[in-house]
Amino acid sequence: MDTRRLFTVFATALGTAGLLVSGCSSGGSAPRASATGSAVAEELQPYYGQKLRWRDCGVEGFQCTTMKAPLDYAKPDGGDIDLAVSRKKATGPGKRIGSLLVNPGGPGGSAIGYLQGYAAIGYPAPIRARYDMVAIDPRGVARSEPVTCLTGKKMDAYTQVDQTPDDDAEAAKLDKAFGTFAAGCEKRSGKILPHVSTVETARDMDVLRALLGDEKLNYVGASYGTFLGATYADQFPNRVGRLVLDGAMDPSLPAIDINRDQTAGFETAFQSFAADCVKKKDCPLGTTSTADAATALKKLFADLDAKPIATGESRKLGESLATTGVIAAMYDEAAWPQLREALAGARRGEGSGLLALADSYYEREPDGTYANLMFANAAVNCLDLAPAFTGPEEVERALPDFEKASPVFGKGFAWAALNCASWPVDPTGTPHRTEAEGAAPIVVVGTTRDPATPYKWAQSLAEQLSSGRLLTYEGDGHTAYGRGSDCVDSAINTYLLDGTPPEDGKKCS
Repeated sequence: MDTRRLFTVFATALGTAGLLVSGCSSGGSAPRASATGSAVAEELQPYYGQKLRWRDCGVEGFQCTTMKAPLDYAKPDGGDIDLAVSRKKATGPGKRIGSLLVNPGGPGGSAIGYLQGYAAIGYPAPIRARYDMVAIDPRGVARSEPVTCLTGKKMDAYTQVDQTPDDDAEAAKLDKAFGTFAAGCEKRSGKILPHVSTVETARDMDVLRALLGDEKLNYVGASYGTFLGATYADQFPNRVGRLVLDGAMDPSLPAIDINRDQTAGFETAFQSFAADCVKKKDCPLGTTSTADAATALKKLFADLDAKPIATGESRKLGESLATTGVIAAMYDEAAWPQLREALAGARRGEGSGLLALADSYYEREPDGTYANLMFANAAVNCLDLAPAFTGPEEVERALPDFEKASPVFGKGFAWAALNCASWPVDPTGTPHRTEAEGAAPIVVVGTTRDPATPYKWAQSLAEQLSSGRLLTYEGDGHTAYGRGSDCVDSAINTYLLDGTPPEDGKKCS
């Protein structure tokens, strides 16, 4: 998604409510850390004073290291956690500005994977010339003591559980699946589960900032990475340098509102896809109207629920995996041709195309193993906010609102929001306004038809931040920087290079 996008361009910035485990997080309120301003609490001095030992990564041009942070910031003497860091040094020409941290979102996306696979080679040359490009995998993610929950075979079964139950028995089976997933996380990663909150990850970023020798943090965060960046700014406003929050989240919302808003966001994205599709002679959803396209897609899902189809491997394509595949393609309009082809195949009884999209969403490898994206995603989300629903009865009552938000995806998204109900660790965050009083100008970027982080979230975050500047991209897809708008890219590049933010309310297309 971000990186420019999880599925078609790179891999990683989840943001959707569901499909069993995913969901944009927006919790994690906490008092400002004791390291606010120039002072560092005495008990944290060993962490702020450690020396980074850089080594070759095995990837040309990149260096890697490991830094230590307290497992529990409330008890800094209670043990450490090792966090993986990578960088590519400024190439020149021009005077080095400092370090630029990047995070692609998730939660659960590997920032190092994003750095090495896209940001440090794909960001504009003037940015890479004057910044050391840096990434830290957040605690519990990828190379930083990753959360694990299920084996590959059990994850395969989990992703195929019916997420639009038709009766009490199917609802109970889905609820049980969520419980099994949560129990697996506790069994395999119980020590770290209470300590993967966004607040703690933001504090880790400040330790890294100091170890890199930067007085202030310069940062580009996408999707969930915007919540991480805003959380940093709220804790350390005096240490904010140049912050870009692209595909912004709204920290003031409870989980149920986040899930319902995203449901509406994916409906908006589907309507945009459908409007484009029906203009084409080969549109697998018909060539008359978006309404007919929606009806055709719902019928396809219903048919797959009743009778899954072959995919060329042992797994069949049922409604759950098919829905995931469609959702995956909503993040970037560049994936629309692939989605049309996959839907056409499914209507012929051939499910490999939608399965491939679903596998990209879940980060499933051809050998049947999974990256830890989905495990970390649930771990962070369920710690950052109280669950949207505590039981199937609450989901049932909310279904009309979700189906109003999206006739196509509403039912599945509502049930997906039940995923934190059985979580073994109590949440530590609450919805809250994020103001970061005293911070330097922060650029908040919103895309008008963004499915995963609806545009109104960017509007809200920019209003909350005392120094927020809203930059609007009028278009499709998830996030805006580096996705083809010269207007957006120029505004952000100017800000990163000379510190001049765009005028608040600037609009681009």
